[in-house]
Amino acid sequence: MSTPEFVLSLREKIGTERLWLSGVTAVVVRGDDLLLVRRADTGAWTPVTGIIDPGEHPADAAARETLEEAGVVAVASRLAAVGVTDEIVYGNGDRAQYIDHTFVMSYRAGDPHPADGENTEARWFALDSLPPLGDEMRRRIDAALSDESAARFGTAAD
Repeated sequence: MSTPEFVLSLREKIGTERLWLSGVTAVVVRGDDLLLVRRADTGAWTPVTGIIDPGEHPADAAARETLEEAGVVAVASRLAAVGVTDEIVYGNGDRAQYIDHTFVMSYRAGDPHPADGENTEARWFALDSLPPLGDEMRRRIDAALSDESAARFGTAAD
């Protein structure tokens, strides 16, 4: 599912005005491998990302999005970072900004595949041979792979 129903309902009321949304990034680790998906909209490789549904716990949202987008069962083991994205303007003019919760996720089961149409590929990458990544996604992955016990706090520009 690309756009949650609650967002579509809000859009009917506010049009393309900026929405402040809660999101997750699921950095799924299996040994020395990292799960990445290739986004259908931009072609970029990223960890699994998604929007938290109203009333949903962020860690549950990360697990749900991982299963929905990549067909992989994973559980959150640590909150690695909390940050704020720059404003995003989508092709249809909709504007949004996200508070992102980046989780380290432990792999449990499943073979990655593009499960819901939001991605064109889903696969494991060795940590020492990741594809090119945007700066913001690299920061999220670095926070997740760190040995820090506390979450990092910052904005996309940090």
